[in-house]
Amino acid sequence: MKKYNKIWFILLSLALGFAFGAIALLIAGFNPLQAYGIILKGVFSRPKYISWTIIRATPVILTGLGVAFAFRTGTFNIGAEGQYIIGAMTAAWFGYFLNLPPVLHITVCLLAAAVAGGIWAGIAGFIKARFGVNEVITTIMLNWIAFYLNNFIIYLPIFKRPNSENSYSIQASAVTKIFQGLRGSSTFAVKDFFSAPVNIGFILAIITAIILWFILKRTTLGYSLKTVGLNQDAAEYGGINVKRNIVISMAISGAVCALGGATQVLGVTGNIATLGGMEGNGFDGIAVALLAFNHPIGAIFTGLFFGGLKFGASQIQRLMGAPYEMIQIVIGTIILFTSMPMFTKILSVKLKKRKRGGKDA
Repeated sequence: MKKYNKIWFILLSLALGFAFGAIALLIAGFNPLQAYGIILKGVFSRPKYISWTIIRATPVILTGLGVAFAFRTGTFNIGAEGQYIIGAMTAAWFGYFLNLPPVLHITVCLLAAAVAGGIWAGIAGFIKARFGVNEVITTIMLNWIAFYLNNFIIYLPIFKRPNSENSYSIQASAVTKIFQGLRGSSTFAVKDFFSAPVNIGFILAIITAIILWFILKRTTLGYSLKTVGLNQDAAEYGGINVKRNIVISMAISGAVCALGGATQVLGVTGNIATLGGMEGNGFDGIAVALLAFNHPIGAIFTGLFFGGLKFGASQIQRLMGAPYEMIQIVIGTIILFTSMPMFTKILSVKLKKRKRGGKDA
């Protein structure tokens, strides 16, 4: 799909998503114009709200980047949620138990989370490469294994905070919050912006997006991975190790998704909690990737869009009493229409193969 066609399709998907959301709000007895106005005001009316939008967007940008990388290289990583959990759990563990200088401690926590997420996703890649098992199945199963592993780890006596459902908090040397001294600034805008837990996560997300774009566009590794994604038979004929590249693709994707969980722990929550259900940051990352047409730089902007929607949705729930699920309807509709070109492309490829097979017969 050409670039201008993609832009028009994204705009159409957004329009249809908001239209369906408006219909749902009307049926539920709420004024959609008032609701959307509250969302906009809830994001842009105060510097604090803008910073919270960025904070809410950061984990879904990173999971979106991970999913987009996998999609661009021919693998379907539906396990971003599990990799996010593994990243958060690893960062919390290293953040609490290690004693290191501040910058080094943060670096070790992030690297450990990325490695853990890479290994976790690499398991699905290895199973696909070695046994031909579809990665959609294995990554979904690994999501639930990560979910219950998180709850098991929290309840270890050395890690669980007494009389709490949370782990112990990470040490101060592992915290990634920035410019905390500006909270006492005399300028209201600056003071208000940094009253939220602003941290280095968003900066890390931008750097990660640039690195992934560079890998895909300018490196031999990126060329090999994309070639495998486009046509495994042609890649193998050209001397590319297909099985190894499948594992590498999934490992890189999982490492990036895990950074989403790590930045949330190190910069926002400071610990991990017992999970009663999936939080959804990994699943939202799939939506971010689809809306960005799997472009790493585009994922930054679609992630900010989803972050704004989610933060704004909490405002309509508070001020109007409208259910939070209304925004999920908007997001779901956007995903539905955005994913249609991908579905059409897959369907056309299958039909061509079937037609070609019929002619050969």
